[in-house]
This record gives sequence, structure tokens and C-alpha cells, in this order.
Amino acid sequence: MTADALAMLFPNVALTRGIAVRVAVSYLAEQSDPSADRWFWSYHVRIENGSDRAVQLLSRRWSIVDGRGTVHEVVGEGVVGEMPLIAPGSSFDYVSGCPLDTESGAMSGNYRMVDEDGTAFDVDIPRFQLLSA
Repeated sequence: MTADALAMLFPNVALTRGIAVRVAVSYLAEQSDPSADRWFWSYHVRIENGSDRAVQLLSRRWSIVDGRGTVHEVVGEGVVGEMPLIAPGSSFDYVSGCPLDTESGAMSGNYRMVDEDGTAFDVDIPRFQLLSA
């Protein structure tokens, strides 16, 4: 895939220590119910290891800000039940979702990684907007 095509598919990107985190977000109207103050988005994350060492994703920390400015912190092990080991030149993709009781918001955060030498470090997740219109 060309760099331009990648940028179109995943418009939100952050690079930390050779690890690129790319995010694409979609509003899911069919799973949302504005009359009940429920809006839902899915987001597709691609983690690309551009470094020369294998890395393992250990945990995640999300900061979710709703349309009123209320911050919700989500911390947990791995992603979607996995703690993927990502070889140099490889990537890992997953899809997850975020419900809010406002029609807009934003998400950002970081992943805690460890490299093959046992060195732990944080990798930024780019901030992206949750927009229903």
C-alpha cells in the first residue's frame, strides 16, 4: 500500500520510537440512538513496527473526552483480549468501539510496550475526533 493510500485510510497517526499507530474512525448510525442519548463509533487501529526490534503490547490507556468535556479514563491489559508480539517490519490490526452519551468527543492515549531486551516504553496513540455528523 502506498503512503498516500495509507494516509487516506488511516488519517490519524502518531510515531514513537519507530512504532507507528494509525487510527481510522467511523460513526455507526445503525448502532446509535440519539433520542436515547446514545452515539457509537468504531475505530480501526494499525500498529506498525518500523523499528529493528520485536515489541510486545502489554497494556493500553485511553483518555476519552465527551462533548461536555468530561474525561473518561480506560486502562487495561492488552487490546481486544490480546497482547500481540509485533516483529520488525510487521503490523497488528484490531477494531474496537466507543459509545458516548454525547454526539461528539475525542480519544487519545498510549500503549505500554516492551522490546525484546525487556525495555518498557510508552507509544502514543494519536488524538482523533468522534463526530456523528
